[in-house]
Amino acid sequence: MSAMQPQPQPQQSSPTPARISQIAWGYALPLILETAIRERIFDILDAGPKTVDEVSQETGRNARPLRIIMNALVGAELLAKDEHQRYSLTPESSTFLVSSKPSFLGGMIKHTSSQMLPKWLQLPEIVRNNRPARAVNSQDEGAGFFAQFVADLFPMNYPSAMALARHLDLDSSQRPIRVLDIAAGSGVWGIALAQASPQVRVTAVDWPGVLPVTKQTVERFHIADRYEYIAGDIGDVAFGSGYDIATLGHILHSEGEQHSRTLLKRVFEALSPGGTIAIAEFLVNDDRTGPPNGLIFAVNMLVNTEAGDTYSFNEIAAWLREAGFVDARTLESPGPSPLILATKP
Repeated sequence: MSAMQPQPQPQQSSPTPARISQIAWGYALPLILETAIRERIFDILDAGPKTVDEVSQETGRNARPLRIIMNALVGAELLAKDEHQRYSLTPESSTFLVSSKPSFLGGMIKHTSSQMLPKWLQLPEIVRNNRPARAVNSQDEGAGFFAQFVADLFPMNYPSAMALARHLDLDSSQRPIRVLDIAAGSGVWGIALAQASPQVRVTAVDWPGVLPVTKQTVERFHIADRYEYIAGDIGDVAFGSGYDIATLGHILHSEGEQHSRTLLKRVFEALSPGGTIAIAEFLVNDDRTGPPNGLIFAVNMLVNTEAGDTYSFNEIAAWLREAGFVDARTLESPGPSPLILATKP
């Protein structure tokens, strides 16, 4: 019997520069997308397939740059092109990039070149100095920033807010339900809850410079008679008490750990026994190895806040227990991460 021959080892593939090259061009697609939104390309194609020349006539722009931009969007699978060189929307761009639709997310993209990238270009200096480009979590710097920005975040958060309203089964209540919407911004969380039941009364808290945006959105939904407003900084303004529900929609990441823990204790005091806190966040796993969006958003907090970060469910659950809450749990939602709920015993 012959000696056993060594088995050939699978060859290790050598690394290629392809992924690094792709990362190096990572800034390009958001700017291409922003340009297409500003030039109404998706809005124009919503009426049906068109050639570059037809889009050129409607926009008044030269055909050459439009062709280059639209071909790049075909490569990104945000447009399709047929054998007659007619461009059309994909299901994704039809749903999220047509400005007349309630699911439009392009408002967020339109802030890329003017508000986001200029600060991100300072990232090496921010890391060296441990100081943000602009601390938008402070009232002096942040009120103007968020007044421009929060309305464009409404479509991104509205499906999650509606999922929360359904989960809480508000339409079955026969008594008034008091909601505290903390750092209300566009008002999306309180609005979705108020739409779910005529019993809901909302108190919206935000900076004086942001609340006019909240009020405009609330009036658009014809529920202004069920709203009250508290103008001030969520770090020290009096919330009142006796609330049944409190919402913190993407707030903790900008506050940082210490301020977040203090804020959760103040929310606990504001709720009635049996009350529910609902938290929306960009969650990361316990080891901070994913998901990528949550880890990248932590860098965004480095750029824009003094102490902000992204956190895991277990970290936030521990802060909730420390504040006195019980039964910290997740609720699947259409947002970037599940919602976190907990109860005041």
